[in-house]
Amino acid sequence: MPSIDIRHPHSLAPAKARKAVEDVAKKLAERFDIQYEWDGDVLNFARSGVDGKIAVSPEHLRVTAQLGFLLGAMKGPIEAEIRRVLEEKFK
Repeated sequence: MPSIDIRHPHSLAPAKARKAVEDVAKKLAERFDIQYEWDGDVLNFARSGVDGKIAVSPEHLRVTAQLGFLLGAMKGPIEAEIRRVLEEKFK
């Protein structure tokens, strides 16, 4: 099963980093029917074909996801889009 594992540094205060992750999760939920919930400082998300999480720490974010067969074929573009959004939201 293809997977994504991205670490992205940030310098936001913990509450601001968490808010930015929440904003991204809301957009994903609207666009792609992704379900999400917080478990401490980890946002878990899932839908058919993807299961992942975004862990928020004081210095970086870590995005991990397991992709199903169909989405696995699009791993490159999905990973590129995640990196683009992280660059935009967490400069």
